[in-house]
Amino acid sequence: MSAFEWQKSSYSAEGANCVNIAAAPDGLLRLRESTEPGTTLTVRPAALRGLLRAIKDDPGRLSG
Repeated sequence: MSAFEWQKSSYSAEGANCVNIAAAPDGLLRLRESTEPGTTLTVRPAALRGLLRAIKDDPGRLSG
């Protein structure tokens, strides 16, 4: 399917809905939902770190 080495998030349960991440040779990261493996999001590592830091600092900030 893909040449990437996908890793499942350690926060994902053993169910079907898991977040996967892979490091690409171009230095970018690929994210996907296990139920939609053909759809990926490409992000820079610094941008993902910033998002995760914002979520940890204020989890309610992203709830709508």
